[in-house]
Amino acid sequence: MMEKIGPVATLKPILTNKATHGSQCDKGDDQVRILRTEEYKEAAQCLAEAFVNDGVVRYCIDTPDREHWSASQRWDLHLSILEYITYAHCLAGLATAVGPDYSCVALWMPPGKDMDDWCTYLRSGMWRLNYQLSAEGRKRFFDEFLPVLHSTKHDVMGDRDNDSWYLVYIGTKPTARGKGYATKSIKYGTEKADAEGRACYLESSNPVNLVIYARLGFEFKKKIYLLRGKLPEELDVMVREPVSAAGMIGAKLAKLKETRTNP
Repeated sequence: MMEKIGPVATLKPILTNKATHGSQCDKGDDQVRILRTEEYKEAAQCLAEAFVNDGVVRYCIDTPDREHWSASQRWDLHLSILEYITYAHCLAGLATAVGPDYSCVALWMPPGKDMDDWCTYLRSGMWRLNYQLSAEGRKRFFDEFLPVLHSTKHDVMGDRDNDSWYLVYIGTKPTARGKGYATKSIKYGTEKADAEGRACYLESSNPVNLVIYARLGFEFKKKIYLLRGKLPEELDVMVREPVSAAGMIGAKLAKLKETRTNP
């Protein structure tokens, strides 16, 4: 998923242990780096800010039986969910960051990996959603959201379902957008996939981002609809086929030729 750009709610900053993380973040800010498990809170804060107004990400939080909740309570649950998911990817997948102060964070699930095993489920804290979500939130998350995502990925990828790279989340802090961080993060994963000859899969909750993904080689496959809310929430499914080294060189030469022809 990629963040929707919209008005930003009041956010609670988290305290960062600069002695532990600061030097690591300050080195090579413009280079994509792999996150350690102890950095999950800072990474989740980035994603929480990026997706604060995203209807799909908040689908299980903004429910009728939680209308009495304050904005602060909703934010706390929103952040907690993303902390669980980020920690799970640090354990079982690939979590990366680029830019100063965790400007952009991406969560990938490599081929043959998932966060469904009991060890990851328990260690990440995902089990807490069984009582932190409301009754309607649990129905949306466990009975609709997860099954729809799993079945759609299987239908689209077929035999390659467990043999592809899955971009689960990518988000940039509102203050860091427009600097190319998301593109770098995506290319970091797609280059790994290309080197292995594997496809990449994603769902996007913002139709505006389809153009961005298309520039990076992704093709639209189908739409997913979440229907338990007042209005349907949509996700666009996209797949990027692997590009060979020869194909990448050819594409670069074609782009260079086009630049020289149309200065």
